[in-house]
Amino acid sequence: MSIILGIDPGSRKTGFGIVRLDGRKPVYVSSGVVKLPTDAPLAERLNILFESLVTVMSEYQPNEVAVEDIFMSKNAMSALKLGHARGAIMVAAGQQSLPVFEYEARKVKQVVAGSGNADKLSVQHMVARQLNLPGRPQEDAADALAVALCHIHFNTGVVASTGAGRFSRGRLRN
Repeated sequence: MSIILGIDPGSRKTGFGIVRLDGRKPVYVSSGVVKLPTDAPLAERLNILFESLVTVMSEYQPNEVAVEDIFMSKNAMSALKLGHARGAIMVAAGQQSLPVFEYEARKVKQVVAGSGNADKLSVQHMVARQLNLPGRPQEDAADALAVALCHIHFNTGVVASTGAGRFSRGRLRN
């Protein structure tokens, strides 16, 4: 049985979602958002993110981690801070000896919602539908669950058909 930790990185909020593959069916396990204090220095926020994710990884024992890849931003400082957050995520996964796979946001949206241009509400709706949730998860948690579902799709072809086309696998980071 595979357990996937999906992560939607952010320097203020990072979403996480745990999905278990039960046979050929993705099953919701847990999700949440790590909210980082905006008034704290960057190093402190990164440490909080790192420790929070190590706790999540220790509790749920995922086999693999799937992370949303960085998109090019017009704001260089935002992209740099996002890169720092992703670094904390990679170190947390590395400490647990977990392989990390990266997926572009457009690819995740295409797989989960059927369109690479899907809005956040559509992603929330489709994640809730595919995981049989009673309601829509929080935005960042939904994005993280979508990343986990995308990873499952590319490694097993299991995610519900949304009209998505074929894509190459996510990049494995060692």
